[in-house]
Amino acid sequence: MLIGAHVYRSDPLAAAEQVGAQIVQLFLDDPQSWKKPKPYPHAEALVASDLAVVVHSPYPVNLASLNNRIRVPSRKIVAQHADGAAALGAIGLVVHGGHVVKGEDPAKGVENWRKFFAYAQETGGFPVRILIENTAGGDFAMARHFDSLARLWDAVAEYDVGFCLDTCHANSAGESLVDAVERVKAITGRIDLVHLNDSRDPFDSGRDRHHRSRSARRRGARGGRSGRGRDTRRGPEGRHRLPARAPRRLSMPARTGRPAISTAGTFRSPARVPASGWSRR
Repeated sequence: MLIGAHVYRSDPLAAAEQVGAQIVQLFLDDPQSWKKPKPYPHAEALVASDLAVVVHSPYPVNLASLNNRIRVPSRKIVAQHADGAAALGAIGLVVHGGHVVKGEDPAKGVENWRKFFAYAQETGGFPVRILIENTAGGDFAMARHFDSLARLWDAVAEYDVGFCLDTCHANSAGESLVDAVERVKAITGRIDLVHLNDSRDPFDSGRDRHHRSRSARRRGARGGRSGRGRDTRRGPEGRHRLPARAPRRLSMPARTGRPAISTAGTFRSPARVPASGWSRR
């Protein structure tokens, strides 16, 4: 199990060393931009290092959209970022599930995801695995609720797609974290990456806001330590909680056996984590 953090582009290796990360997530360029990413300035150093790397696609991407002016450039920029991620030796490219708008058929959004992979496969596929990430809000989202995720997965599973579970997003979407791993794996058969994040908002709020500390910003990581937000551990009726002490916060990645990144937080040195991982008590 690898533990790490989302780091800024300015010096990802220094940030990773400072927080003891074994894996980092980063943006190749401006996360709000539709432009093709520039060559990553630390590419050679990252490839030569022992760090595992994950790249996150830009936020405007919406592969489910029925609007050609959004969907077509989304496909283009994801392909460009997949190439950029491969240049870093990345293990995956995280892409949000996307959404349609009110009055549109969500099934057509699912079909757009299937077409995205099918078209890519015709030309050899992507150089890195695409990791679909669950999202926090939206009544017409493809991957907010796990039942919607199931419909999406039925359409794309044949294309060797991966999955990224974000705990803040699941909490804000109204999905209890107590058995989230088991329910997701029953749908996808896999969890490739965990975004282990707190939520600043109540359960089922539909809002994607992470806790963030000034100390973590000084260290070059995007956010604060997991366990300081509110309600992330509360179940649908407020009866279920995951313990909040630091070692137990690692229970979810330990149960998945997959890399864990706090995109709104940093972790202590991985040397503090037993080889067997932490278990929930």
